Amino acid sequence: MRSPASGTHPTRTITTRISAPSPLATVRELFPALAESTEIYLDSAATTQKPLPVVETIHRYHTSRTANAGRGTYPWATELTTRLVRVRDRMAAFIGAESAAEVVFTGGATAALNAVALSWGLAELDDGDEILYNPRDHASNVHPWHHLRQLLARFGRHIELVPYRVTELGEADTADILAKVGPRTRLITTSHLHHVFGGLTTLEELRGKLDPRILLCFDCSQSGGHMPLDVTELGADFAIFAAHKMFGAPGTGILYCHRRVHNRLLPFLPGGNTGVDLTDAGLTSTGMPELLEGGTQNIPGILALGSALEVLESLDVGVIAAHNRALTLRLIDNLRPVPGLEFLPGPAHAPCAIGYGIVSFTLAGISATDLGFVLGELGFLVRTGLHCSPRAGDEATDSVRVSTHIYNTVEEIDRFAACVKTIAEEVT
Repeated sequence: MRSPASGTHPTRTITTRISAPSPLATVRELFPALAESTEIYLDSAATTQKPLPVVETIHRYHTSRTANAGRGTYPWATELTTRLVRVRDRMAAFIGAESAAEVVFTGGATAALNAVALSWGLAELDDGDEILYNPRDHASNVHPWHHLRQLLARFGRHIELVPYRVTELGEADTADILAKVGPRTRLITTSHLHHVFGGLTTLEELRGKLDPRILLCFDCSQSGGHMPLDVTELGADFAIFAAHKMFGAPGTGILYCHRRVHNRLLPFLPGGNTGVDLTDAGLTSTGMPELLEGGTQNIPGILALGSALEVLESLDVGVIAAHNRALTLRLIDNLRPVPGLEFLPGPAHAPCAIGYGIVSFTLAGISATDLGFVLGELGFLVRTGLHCSPRAGDEATDSVRVSTHIYNTVEEIDRFAACVKTIAEEVT
């Protein structure tokens, strides 16, 4: 495991009893839903709260100059087209892409991962090729590869899906990956930040040890908007983002495709506005990103993404990451003495002070579902269950997941931990 800042783990000599206030005293005022509720929202890994500029952008699209982008030459339509171009440029800069042509707008992170499987996998994979994947990742980074294997089998091409392990820190086991890489490996896919364990995977330990023809796919649904991120530094060929987990609206995803793979892609949803020409030979690409953007886009969702990026930049993603780290460490320290509580893999097992805003645990004497219900009745909104992870035999564990963001406070963490402690004393 590596620290994203230094490349090595610092020695844990600092106290994690941090009581620093939110970096912006008025940050919660940006989020209308929080101002209207007395409940404590601790489920940002499922979806983030929406800041007022995002809400206003969506409302404004539907109430003023509603039109379709890229379809007309009248001012309403051309203005929208220009605004979408600006959002694409801004997103490219936000994630460190070298070109806006590498940024594709999709119907969500799930659609983006399926786009990789169908636009690249169907076109490129041959009989006997292999994909390395983590069966404990989010289902959206597991099921598309199994679906691809089934589709290819119907056409006589049989690919292998090779699972790799997860460490107790909740990260991809890079030693296991390296041991399983073979001459037919074509893609390694992983969560950048695991949605249950909160472990960060960069695959940096594999740099220089892989055949450069092997592509790397990162699901950045949990890290995008939560921490500084650069797809070029990651060495990503594909990277996936979910707008609704970075202050944006549901139904909008972002797929980063490195330029080196552009000529190896087929249309994902061929139709109106797809970047293809119809010739006697069939569909011929006219360029990216339009090749993977057939049909009318989620215009209000993309515009809202632009507003979300403005908010994220104004708050500073580095500040957000530091805030989440402080809350994570405090939560772990507060929960560690609770009788019967066991942490799932993740930062709680790390030898140094790391944390990215996600902690999952179980409590003896009560199921995760029942615990989540009790916590909800007491005003703490957390996620329970498998958290969209596929059932993988004995490795699948129902748990309670706590996930934080910039709008959460130290006081909320302390109140939550005290509540869990009280429940534990009653059920054990």
